[in-house]
Amino acid sequence: MQFTCEMFHPNIYADGRVCISILHAPGDDPMGYESSSERWSPVQSVEKILLSVVSMLAEPNDESGANVDAAKMWREDREEFNKRANKLVRKTLGLD
Repeated sequence: MQFTCEMFHPNIYADGRVCISILHAPGDDPMGYESSSERWSPVQSVEKILLSVVSMLAEPNDESGANVDAAKMWREDREEFNKRANKLVRKTLGLD
């Protein structure tokens, strides 16, 4: 899964790819961070994946950041993080 608009979020890479467990390759995590039940499997429904993404957007996992700068700002300066995210939303909607 990949966003096509610019995003500033701890769990989204600069190219828009989403970094959440449910989308990681099936099987055991070589780093030992995730259980195999948390990772991709063919039984995952589109609904479950979308709910996971919505949840990730609302409550990022700043311990496993795809965007280290966003993760750090989320932890240390939530007000500035919210301003930056809001600015991107406005830009995407053509309001700025």
